[in-house]
Amino acid sequence: MPPAHLQDSPFLAACRGEAHDRVPVWFMRQAGRSLPEYRAIRGTGSILEAIRDPGLAAEITLQPVRRHGVDAAILYSDIVVPVAAVGFGVDVAPGTGPVVASPFRSERDLARLRPLEPETDTPYVLETVRLLAKELTVPLIGFAGAPFTVASYLIEGRPSRTYARTKSLMHSEPGLWSALLDRLADLAVASLRSQVAAGASAVQVFDSWVGALSPPDYERFVLPHSRRVFEGIVDLGVPRIHFGVGTGELLDLLAAAGADVVGVDWRVPLDRARQRVPAGTALQGNLDPAICLAPWDVVAEAARDVLRRNAGHPGHIFNLGHGVLPETHPDTLTRLVELVHDEGRVASGGGGRP
Repeated sequence: MPPAHLQDSPFLAACRGEAHDRVPVWFMRQAGRSLPEYRAIRGTGSILEAIRDPGLAAEITLQPVRRHGVDAAILYSDIVVPVAAVGFGVDVAPGTGPVVASPFRSERDLARLRPLEPETDTPYVLETVRLLAKELTVPLIGFAGAPFTVASYLIEGRPSRTYARTKSLMHSEPGLWSALLDRLADLAVASLRSQVAAGASAVQVFDSWVGALSPPDYERFVLPHSRRVFEGIVDLGVPRIHFGVGTGELLDLLAAAGADVVGVDWRVPLDRARQRVPAGTALQGNLDPAICLAPWDVVAEAARDVLRRNAGHPGHIFNLGHGVLPETHPDTLTRLVELVHDEGRVASGGGGRP
């Protein structure tokens, strides 16, 4: 349960489809390269090095809350932190993303994925969360990578456009695939539970690249393992968000995994997305991040269109359809928060959880 001072949070209310006074807003990758204050303190090297400094990670997490007035903070971390912490051999290369020195190839590689012991393996993450829980006046979102997306990095060895090796393993060795995703699900559950115990008020599971799959493949090869993650944290009583890119045909399945909130990218209009998820499921999204590079009047009209399509439904968190682009001007995001707060309307009664 969130602390007393967050009980009236519009963000948490929207996650649960409950009545609240304004449409809440936060941005994926709101803490990062679009902020000059981030560039001033981040330093060089892998993000994994910055994450290991709780004071630095906490300050980076706080920066967009101070500047933009968003309704939630998201922990400054990375989805490969757990697999890196257990010694699989993962790094995050600047300008590239996660890279693996020795990619996953056979059953022998399962031994490289031992259980995560958060207090021992990722104490810096927990200390960052504890620091933030003391200072934040808005909810903190903890997060983890979903089994499919983390598996894709471990198998491909780096970001991929085709996920050819991943799909090949999935179809040719389904038993090994299942064993791999089970281990990754357990890592995600351990990480998420530790973040909530340290003070996170909500969690997001990033299945960023699962949109590469068809619905039948998702249902057979991924859904049981993603469901394992969500079921592993249901007793914590915090809102659970599920997000992926290119997942317009998977939205109902993302909800079926056990999410309270489904993130929607910009490819599916919000009103259409609402028709694809079960009643009572909140939505998060879904302005195209690239629109934020346009003149303000274009950004404002696109944001108003998202709000119109939501039609006052209380289960809506305004966000982008993916992360903030590095070249986005910070003032655009600040004005966007102000617009959503000023013009976003939540209908009284109806639309929420039964």
